[in-house]
Amino acid sequence: MSAVLFERIDNIAWITLNRPHAFNAMDEDAMRRLSELANQCACDSSLRAVVITGSGDKAFSAGGDVGAFADDPDSVDRLLMDMTTYFHSAIARLSRLPLPVIGAINGMTAGAGLGLMACCDLVIAADTARFTSAYTQIGFSPDGSTSYYLTQQIGPRRAKEFFMTNRVLDAETALDWGLVNRVVPADKLEATVQELAKMLAAGPTQAYAKVKQLVGSAHTATLESQMELESQSIAALSKTQDGREGVQAFIAKRPAQFSGR
Repeated sequence: MSAVLFERIDNIAWITLNRPHAFNAMDEDAMRRLSELANQCACDSSLRAVVITGSGDKAFSAGGDVGAFADDPDSVDRLLMDMTTYFHSAIARLSRLPLPVIGAINGMTAGAGLGLMACCDLVIAADTARFTSAYTQIGFSPDGSTSYYLTQQIGPRRAKEFFMTNRVLDAETALDWGLVNRVVPADKLEATVQELAKMLAAGPTQAYAKVKQLVGSAHTATLESQMELESQSIAALSKTQDGREGVQAFIAKRPAQFSGR
């Protein structure tokens, strides 16, 4: 059985970490597979949304497979370089997909699992989910984009506290901090994410892509350069099929029928 499953339902891709016996911890094979699937999604222009989740109800992902680090301590540095090469490629690709990426957080999320969650555009968590860094607990530093995304999402002071103390956050605290968008009962998670994914998959995909681009550039751009990007984006979208359909539907007072083009 593959360490990472892929299923396509209509125009929505579901990526599932599939090592429930190990709390969906990711070994080198899992990270390689995740990178392959991220590339596959990037090459499929018919996709309109991606969902990332974990198998079972115990964990989204416990992060990297720490057990593998103990097998050969003298070569663990090379193993970590190989693993992060695959994993960082996956994170970069997923974060830049020109469509919405949803994280469905079904349980404990730690280490590299936080990075996979943080690169998602929207994150829905079960009320049973828990979040911790765990890096410094084993004498390591953050990887998997966690130092990048968490600093932006929860601020540098909270990020330092989170990484240094390995504090465990419950779902409501994660919501309060800004790590997740919404918390739902565990037995409602799948249905909630399915509904959200279907709604987004029926929306103006190119407009969503521009939203991702604009929000992503905002923390490094100047006011003027950001507004220039906004001008270019809205003008370009006005020429798309969905842009024209949206305007016509608004004038006609009817729901827009977006095609993603």
